[in-house]
Amino acid sequence: MLQHTFIHAEGVGPATERKLWSAGLHSWDHFLAQHRDGQLPLRNLSRLAPVLEESRSALARSDVGFFASRLKSADQWRMYREFSAQAAFVDIETTGLSHDFDEITIIGLYAGGTFHSFVKGQNLEQFPRVAADYPLVITFNGAQFDLPFLKRRFPSFAPAAHLDLRYPLTHLGYRGGLKLIERRLGIIRPAHLQEVDGYEAVHLWNRHRRGEAGALEKLLDYCRHDVLNMRPLAERVATEMPERAGFPNIK
Repeated sequence: MLQHTFIHAEGVGPATERKLWSAGLHSWDHFLAQHRDGQLPLRNLSRLAPVLEESRSALARSDVGFFASRLKSADQWRMYREFSAQAAFVDIETTGLSHDFDEITIIGLYAGGTFHSFVKGQNLEQFPRVAADYPLVITFNGAQFDLPFLKRRFPSFAPAAHLDLRYPLTHLGYRGGLKLIERRLGIIRPAHLQEVDGYEAVHLWNRHRRGEAGALEKLLDYCRHDVLNMRPLAERVATEMPERAGFPNIK
């Protein structure tokens, strides 16, 4: 996906990118080959060559931050295909909605086929160490909720890139909360989690604190499904957004 992206270059917007594609300049390699041969359709396009050379080097060394700093938040989805192996799906549970007064109770992290859970009073402090291995963090509504909580709780937590799935999914017409979108796409949670939402998650934590057997296990299972179910949503975004953005027909 990234090798067909040009809007990370200064002065290139969506309209100019589509013009490049329409001119047959579908990838960095093709652009740079045309540049070397002096066959670019417009001379002023030569200014893009240095950043595309730098982009190839950054991709070769898996430099997520290089692209994250050059792509607008609405275009971070373009990094998913190339950097999915370095991505962690993250979701938190809290005692409430206030970043200033409420606390994180559970953090779920899914990466490399493994689910990691971090629980207040047990191993919550280990989260930054594990998360540091994954420069691309993927959330649903994390820009508004999860990341402010995490950055307040762990000031050193600073992922190189953040993809909030809520926004590209909304752009594709998938509106609403995570569970609503899951159901629309045929992702069905187990029966014991059907009625659990963020409000109930708070109650589960409080019931666990009161010593109720099974409350914590249910809350952890709820969080686990939150992060696991983000992966097919990310795949949906990576499949449908290129067509919406006008990408050339690339295999």
